[in-house]
Amino acid sequence: MRIGELAAIAGVTTRAVRHYHRIGLLPEPPRQPNGYREYALRDAVELARLRRLTELGLSLDEVKDVLANDAGRELVEILTELDVDLARQEDAIRQRRARLRQLLEQAERTGRLPAEAPVSPELAAVFEDMARASALLPGPEPAMAAKERQLLALLETGSPGADRGWLDALVHTLGADPEAMRRAYEVYARLDELADAAEDDPRVEQTARAVAESIPDAALRAMAIPDRGVAEDESGFLDAFFEDHSPAQAAAIRRAIVLLRERAG
Repeated sequence: MRIGELAAIAGVTTRAVRHYHRIGLLPEPPRQPNGYREYALRDAVELARLRRLTELGLSLDEVKDVLANDAGRELVEILTELDVDLARQEDAIRQRRARLRQLLEQAERTGRLPAEAPVSPELAAVFEDMARASALLPGPEPAMAAKERQLLALLETGSPGADRGWLDALVHTLGADPEAMRRAYEVYARLDELADAAEDDPRVEQTARAVAESIPDAALRAMAIPDRGVAEDESGFLDAFFEDHSPAQAAAIRRAIVLLRERAG
């Protein structure tokens, strides 16, 4: 039979057959005097098995190992590894679907998702509280509140899975104290007022103290502020963080970090 007939019997394309020839997966019969290759039933049997193996999820390299091992032990080993890998993928898919379900439920409940989505359910709850607090305020939401959400989403993404003490403390504080979010928005408004101020503006110190006082002790302990100076940060993160604020805002936050460090010590 010709290559087209062989491919049709095994349910693959002629292009696939030629590719298997090129990489040595399927022996290539010699050409006949008429220039065509003639395939036997054995070729169809081997091609069909090759297809079955690839449909199980084996890579072509793994299929080559299986076909090269007459005893069949290699196939058992590879199928065992494949089963473990598929179980791992299945678990990951379940977790992703559960997360998607949470996001869709949040969107149905609130009518929207925050611009920072997707975030953890815990952080999403904080953002929902922020949205409710903002809706009760006159005028637009302070720009610093939006920056806070962006920063929290960034920190959550960059934190190791177990390093969530700061978030747990934040969620607990906001949930336990109805006034905590209102005070937070007062701090956001103070920081917004410093957008065009000079670094030596008296409001810088006042705002720094307001920022420091807004951080509860439990959250402060979870934040684990280092004992070294802010300028000694080697990651580049703080430089980028402060550059995203006006000079007066950056000065207030730097001073607040010093005050928090003194409190923590």
